Amino acid sequence: MLKLTRKSDYGLIALQHLIRHSREESASAKKIARLYSIPLPLLSKILQRLARSGLLAAAPGAAGGYRLARDPGQINALEVVRSLEGPVLTTRCEAGSLACARRATCTIRNPIRHFNQRISELLETITLSDLVDPGVELPPHPAGREKIGLRGNLLPR
Repeated sequence: MLKLTRKSDYGLIALQHLIRHSREESASAKKIARLYSIPLPLLSKILQRLARSGLLAAAPGAAGGYRLARDPGQINALEVVRSLEGPVLTTRCEAGSLACARRATCTIRNPIRHFNQRISELLETITLSDLVDPGVELPPHPAGREKIGLRGNLLPR
């Protein structure tokens, strides 16, 4: 099964938040974690990785936080996934592992390589702007916010 980890889920949620609130100076990891019920230590590491990879700009200090380093239409999903997950690979042999006992007789190595390339090409065509649905707004919670699940769905109270 081809699957992204929670790091990518949370990273995309945070990036979507930053796009939606791009008029604000920046947003802290603490604020984003609180709004979307994401564990703060994990989100902090994710945001730091995105900043190190040049996708986010970090402002230090008490009033600091994160903001997009580039226009969301210029950041593609492949950049986000690679910065959080590493290379896009579907099999262990694509990672360069020589431990595969079937390496010498494998008949699918080249088709798998082509498959990985096509997935990367697809992710490269999807920008962060494509991932934001401007018609979707979070409904207000009586206390000011709802708990949000991994896929952006509201969680039952």
